[in-house]
Amino acid sequence: MGGPLIYRFLRALAELVVRGFQGVKVEGLEHVPRSGRVVLAGNHITNFDPLVVGGVIRRQIRFMAKKELFGNAFMRWLMGSIGTFPVDRQSKRDISAVRQSIRVLEQEGALGIFPQGTRGGSEMMGGVALIALKGKAPIVPMRVARRGRGWLLRFGPPIAPEGTVAELTAKVEDAIERLA
Repeated sequence: MGGPLIYRFLRALAELVVRGFQGVKVEGLEHVPRSGRVVLAGNHITNFDPLVVGGVIRRQIRFMAKKELFGNAFMRWLMGSIGTFPVDRQSKRDISAVRQSIRVLEQEGALGIFPQGTRGGSEMMGGVALIALKGKAPIVPMRVARRGRGWLLRFGPPIAPEGTVAELTAKVEDAIERLA
């Protein structure tokens, strides 16, 4: 068991919680393509950020998540069932996570990344740019914010996968900051 059925069920549940009980205001959703390869890259403020994003976007998003979330059998099954895969944040170059990310994009999928590497992180990691360049995928910047009991989710225009890793990382960081 697993796969798209579980993802759809949990996405619907997330949508109910986020939209129904807490409320979410969404701006710029038109920038998120309904199909084709794309990297969604944004700030990370709470453990609920992937649920907020997943509850708003109508397509499956394959999130990269810290390996610690895969620590027990149930969580490994759950995370795997919804298409999430682990990244070792202690390693500066988790080749396995990079390869998995590129596979998602080669399959015309949507990849979700929080390039600060941790909730509230201040340093933008270059992995998002490397993955977008190798996977030939545009990056849609996003910003998650709390507004009282609710959420504000903003998406910016796609950024083309071009230039160097450092140049593209700087563009993504600037785009995310402009969404504040």
